Amino acid sequence: MTLDASTLMAVTVFVALIVGVLFLLSWSQARRMRALAILGAAHILGAVASALLCGRGMIPDLLSIAAANAMMLGAYGLIWCGARSFAGRATPASWLLAGPLVWIGACAVPAFYASIDARVILASSLGAFYCGAAAAEIWRGRKAEPLVSRYPAALLLASEALLYAVRVPAALAFPLPRGVPPAATPWVAILCFAALLYTVAIAFLFMALAKERLEREQRLAAQTDPLTGIANRRAFEAQAGMLLARGAATLLLFDIDHFKRVNDTYGHGIGDAVLVGFCTATRALLPADAPFGRLGGEEFACLLPEPVEAGPLARTILRAVAGMRAESVAGLAVTVSIGASTGTALDDLLVRADRALYRAKALGRDRVVFDGAAPVRERAA
Repeated sequence: MTLDASTLMAVTVFVALIVGVLFLLSWSQARRMRALAILGAAHILGAVASALLCGRGMIPDLLSIAAANAMMLGAYGLIWCGARSFAGRATPASWLLAGPLVWIGACAVPAFYASIDARVILASSLGAFYCGAAAAEIWRGRKAEPLVSRYPAALLLASEALLYAVRVPAALAFPLPRGVPPAATPWVAILCFAALLYTVAIAFLFMALAKERLEREQRLAAQTDPLTGIANRRAFEAQAGMLLARGAATLLLFDIDHFKRVNDTYGHGIGDAVLVGFCTATRALLPADAPFGRLGGEEFACLLPEPVEAGPLARTILRAVAGMRAESVAGLAVTVSIGASTGTALDDLLVRADRALYRAKALGRDRVVFDGAAPVRERAA
């Protein structure tokens, strides 16, 4: 099968243009995903650059060589910028324009402009840098945001960077024949075919990344208490179930003391601030793998995996909460009562911890009581 470079380049123009429009349409429905708009602009710019490259020999070389490759490098720079935007990182304009400006500056040197091998080496080096940098941006976010499509997307961009990098030694080892139009060489046809495949694959994977992120955000929102940012009851029960499947654990059941009085005296705004402050102070003291959630109102729960020493930790939490102060609200004192139980079944743990919590309230609040233990005055101070 013979690959016709001119035909492939023409197809690439239309495919890149359609992909760019699809990116922009997707962005119009998810405006927070700015990376989609950037990638749309990248593909449209790439389509224009490919159209100018197709015009080699029919339009001035200034357009088909200097301008076309500058635009193509700008398109790759935008892909890098889109990858950074997806990762929540801004890209300075100087970084984005560095590649095209280096290319234009080099083209102003007659000796460079007259050497097709020199042009191939520089354009390939810059293209390899942009593709490699984009791959690194996608790869670096894999732990903070584990998306399935992140791995093939990073691999795809890395392979494109490698393809461009291979062109550098290839241009040195196998210089293009003099007097032969570039479009007539098999290398150009191969690169056009690869560009077409990469255009489609990059579009598919970045669309998949955007879809996976939106789905993940929706899933997390459904599992998160909107006020405090910790797990809601349903998510806590699911996390606790997975932890208890591995063995016994200790449940700490928290109830903020006299919370209704706080709301009635200082207003619901201050009450909400107390809930957020309690969660912030408590979460900072808990083990990272301990499920922590809001069961409702001012009641919270934490499940500590064995062999965490629940008693000292609970007393540390009591002291931390008692030490909370609001500079704008004089006289506001916050304490919490804690009921604790140990076992392997969540329903049973909740019943027994609630019974212990009731005893803590009856004993005067601001203390921790373990189910089955003798009443002990375990106050914060």
